Amino acid sequence: MRKALSVLAKATVSGLLLYFALRSVDIGTIIGRLSRLEWSWISVGLGLLFIQVIVLALRWELLIQRCGFNLGVKHALRFTMIAGFFNQTLPSSVGGDAVRIWLVAKQSNWRAAAYSVLLDRVVGTVALAILVVVCLPWTLALVRNPVGRAALLMIGLGCIAAGVAFVSLGWERLLILQRWSLTRHLAAAATVALTILNSPRTLGAMFGLSVIVHLLTALIAWSAAQSINADLPLLYSVFLVLPVVLLTVIPISIAGWGLREGAMVAAFGYAGLPASDGLMVSLMFGASYLILGAAGGLVWVLTTARGDREVMSTAGIAD
Repeated sequence: MRKALSVLAKATVSGLLLYFALRSVDIGTIIGRLSRLEWSWISVGLGLLFIQVIVLALRWELLIQRCGFNLGVKHALRFTMIAGFFNQTLPSSVGGDAVRIWLVAKQSNWRAAAYSVLLDRVVGTVALAILVVVCLPWTLALVRNPVGRAALLMIGLGCIAAGVAFVSLGWERLLILQRWSLTRHLAAAATVALTILNSPRTLGAMFGLSVIVHLLTALIAWSAAQSINADLPLLYSVFLVLPVVLLTVIPISIAGWGLREGAMVAAFGYAGLPASDGLMVSLMFGASYLILGAAGGLVWVLTTARGDREVMSTAGIAD
């Protein structure tokens, strides 16, 4: 019952945020522009999206190795694609993470699977936050609104602080964390994170792959803007879109829908760009991930045994 209420609450949030985002623009103008899409740019965006998935799989495979298991890039890519499907069809990205854990655990163990997925989330979010903070001098030059500036600072620095707090759980003197199962496993995962920080080669590879992932996100959004002939300079895509993506890490809506659109409209407005462009870029951006999710669903059907698909579709994964 509680899970159903959580889904309903997230659906309500997505619906309300989408309503307010749509209310702020001229729907007729949007429909007219969507009828004149540049399909070549849409193809470019989808191509960049699939490259991004490959890079994500490479990063995750490195993390799995640090957790004591060699999955292989081929399996990491397949599992990442399948997780993308569940990210789009379940109320939050946690569903896709649960699928990755289950698939890896079948070949390894639950500890390596869960630790690698948790660390993948932490590494990706913290790297994105670092990029957002590094870009703040240019972003703040675009965003003059004090509320927008405060939000950028809070989101960027807050995520970095959360990452530092997580890594600190690996401090061996925090013996109290060994008393409970959850904190014990969090501390163990944080210890793996500390080993990565102490390995310049691995740390460099992780951060480098993460930067590529996030820059590809900006390029995908820029391609979406080009497909509707929106006036969005490439650097603006980096300065405005990445903070919006970081905001959607907050799990209050379904797959970020509504939250992303409202934030994108606000970001474009703060930068003096048309709000309708922000909404359309966000919708096109989200649609590209829906297409990726559909491709992941096809991979799931074609490469996963029927019995396993039935298990993954039950409450153990879908919840």
